[in-house]
Amino acid sequence: MRLYLSSYRLGENVGALLALVGNGARAAIISNALDYIPASARKAYRAEVSDPIADFAALGIEAHDLDLKDYFGAPFRLETALKDVDLVWAMGGNTFILRRAMAQSGFDTVITERLAADSIVYGGFSAGAVVATPSLSGIELMDDPNEIPAGYDPAVIWDGLGLIDYAIVPHFDSPHPESVAARRVANQLARRKTPFRALRDGEVIVHIGKMSNSQISNSKELAL
Repeated sequence: MRLYLSSYRLGENVGALLALVGNGARAAIISNALDYIPASARKAYRAEVSDPIADFAALGIEAHDLDLKDYFGAPFRLETALKDVDLVWAMGGNTFILRRAMAQSGFDTVITERLAADSIVYGGFSAGAVVATPSLSGIELMDDPNEIPAGYDPAVIWDGLGLIDYAIVPHFDSPHPESVAARRVANQLARRKTPFRALRDGEVIVHIGKMSNSQISNSKELAL
């Protein structure tokens, strides 16, 4: 299993990401965590601030968008769509919306099977990283679990994908609008004695193989 989990965007260890995916990689970008934002605003952000397709192209990775809504109730079609993909990259936004999209499309099952076969890399930042954890409990202090775009199941899913065995708190102690909320999440997890790792923007978790081989790049496990 190969994971690249970042606090913000690609982070500061893109060399490790390139090593994970190899040459000539193809990536699918999942932006469903942003489905609560109007499409016009998302388009403007890509044009004026950051375009992940361009960011990956600069690294020699051919990327395209993959909207999980197109596969709601159709996991077999999603499996086919991901057949030739080497990297899935889940964008930040609302973690609970992203988790719903992964469940309704069957992505959670498809990615788990592909990772077990070591035929794909899972990467993402902020919500895309948080959703890889065992539980989303505590993240409600950062993201609204009751924000439900059209077409989404209103039920809140508290289980993460369980790809790692600890929680992640992104944007910790960072120049980011959610930094204060990140501190609250970290404090709550510490009080509950929930294992977690708090990441500052730029920091990345690189995970290869078994959970015991997990590494943090340019980061420390914080005990608050």
